[in-house]
Amino acid sequence: MAKIRCAVVGVGNCFAGLVQGIEYYRLHPEQEVVGVMSPEMGGYSIHDIDFVAAFDVDSKKVGRPLNEAAYSEPNKVRWVDSLPSMKDVRVMQSPQLDGVGTYVQKVVTPVKERPMDELRKEIIRELKGKKVEIIVSYLPVGSDRATKFWAQTCLDAGAGFVNCMPSFIASEPAWAKKFEKAGLPIVGDDIKGQVGATIIHRTLAKLCDKRATKIEKTYQINVGGNTDFLSMKEQERLHSKKISKTESVQSQLKQRLPDDQIYVGPSDFIPFLGNTKLMFMRIEGRMWANIPYNMEVRLEVDDKANSAGIVVDAIRYCKIALDRKVGGPLIGPSAWLMKHPPKQFSDDEAQKLARDFVSG
Repeated sequence: MAKIRCAVVGVGNCFAGLVQGIEYYRLHPEQEVVGVMSPEMGGYSIHDIDFVAAFDVDSKKVGRPLNEAAYSEPNKVRWVDSLPSMKDVRVMQSPQLDGVGTYVQKVVTPVKERPMDELRKEIIRELKGKKVEIIVSYLPVGSDRATKFWAQTCLDAGAGFVNCMPSFIASEPAWAKKFEKAGLPIVGDDIKGQVGATIIHRTLAKLCDKRATKIEKTYQINVGGNTDFLSMKEQERLHSKKISKTESVQSQLKQRLPDDQIYVGPSDFIPFLGNTKLMFMRIEGRMWANIPYNMEVRLEVDDKANSAGIVVDAIRYCKIALDRKVGGPLIGPSAWLMKHPPKQFSDDEAQKLARDFVSG
């Protein structure tokens, strides 16, 4: 099969974890590929993913070869020593828009802004010149204007879109129609971790619901030490993130919880945690004879390893859709991989829909 020609927006920790993980398995072919739900999909493996273009705003990354930029601070991922396959890809400038929050400015120094029309033309020229098929967005939480810029760029450049962030494109009907009309696929919005806080929360909430208990209140608190959590210190940037995470849990319940009885969201930045994410979850409810029960869960996970195994599948679903000339939001794959898809299903139903999509 031909390589899947991708571009990345945001050469941060998530991207570093994705490409360093692919390189790790290339260097260790004798090892089982742990962490990939679909080792082969539609004839494509994880090693068919090729990043041929990259865009960022940080002066420590723009203009540098991608194999070097992936290791630049504030990135923390150091799983392999080098990324030789990306040495000929140079990181180009992306418009800043709302992509850099107040707290992130302490660790990211954006390059000098240039006229938007000039940047747009340069970006389209790069994408078409490199024959990019899929753009993967790793923009920071709260980058709503920047996400819309890149969604429109996909339409202008004729590329599919994997929207890993909680700015709603696939799940927004107007944007969904644009992608459908253009014949371009989109997988979104807001990636679920492989064994992440929200996937565990929604699974346990659904279990309690199916076993006929009455859930009365629940919370999920997340803390971490990378730039994602630093960005999320700005409460104004969290509106769509909180909607995405909360609706992901609410969608699994037969009866919605009142808004003041459910809290699902990022909570604080602890610098020394680095890429480690901690989740604390509690469910309280009643069972037979109104006897109360509660459960508490603590999860510790590397946030970047948790997302990469999902993105390699999202890219390949998108590529299969391009091969078949299928446009618009991919309903099954989005429900299976994303927190805020166009339509919510149980995880079992979503997995079946995603598999059915691959099998045609």
